[in-house]
Amino acid sequence: MSDGPTGVHAPEPEPTPGAGDQRASDLLGAALGGAAKRAGLDPAQQSSTGRVVWSAMGGWRGVLESVLPSLTFILTYTLVPGDTQDKLIPALAVSVGIAAVFTIVRLVQKSPPSAAIGGLVAAGVAAGLALITGNPSDNFIPGFITNAVYGSALLISALVGWPIIGLAVGFLVGEGTRWRTDRRKRRAFFWLTVAWAALFAARLAVQFPIYLTSLDESQRDSAVALLGTLKLVMGIPLFAPLLAVTWLVVRALYPPAPR
Repeated sequence: MSDGPTGVHAPEPEPTPGAGDQRASDLLGAALGGAAKRAGLDPAQQSSTGRVVWSAMGGWRGVLESVLPSLTFILTYTLVPGDTQDKLIPALAVSVGIAAVFTIVRLVQKSPPSAAIGGLVAAGVAAGLALITGNPSDNFIPGFITNAVYGSALLISALVGWPIIGLAVGFLVGEGTRWRTDRRKRRAFFWLTVAWAALFAARLAVQFPIYLTSLDESQRDSAVALLGTLKLVMGIPLFAPLLAVTWLVVRALYPPAPR
């Protein structure tokens, strides 16, 4: 039977890699697996898919940290009257301010601040870029770069036979890279990794052309509103279902031991 659509096959990597490749994959897999476990993605746990996805997103706090900075930027920029600069500065101030509040709350509560700090740094860099250029659409450039880097890394890892999803899951379940000797697991991890790469590529393919229209000042305001809306729509609403599918596939490959 074919591994996928007609004429498309998952690569068949050598099951015994070189020492250099093995060492690099061990380090990357251990880091990814540890991060996944801290996010609540442990196939050994008897948890429902919905609970796992919700935990991985960080619950209500994680959702708000992900959505509110972008949402307030769009709303403030749209609702504040005036020219571009009159709207840009308060919109950026509100966005960065909210990200800073989330970070401070995490530090005060002594909860893991990495996600909030990452969001604050990203918001600060994006705001600085937009202020320097005077184009509010440049606030979205760091997101374009992130999508391009993540998508490329995922796709390349799959094509060279070391899919990132497989590396993370292998170390998460204590299997290391032994999954590469199992054709069924290699195929599943290949397509899961390609699916994640496609998500990041789709965001870039849809949003970047709209960014280019913002270079025309007459279309700038509408482009900013559309970019912000698409960033929200193509964020959690696409991330959560794909995470659920990934979890279900991994659970099928590694069913939890009966209690």
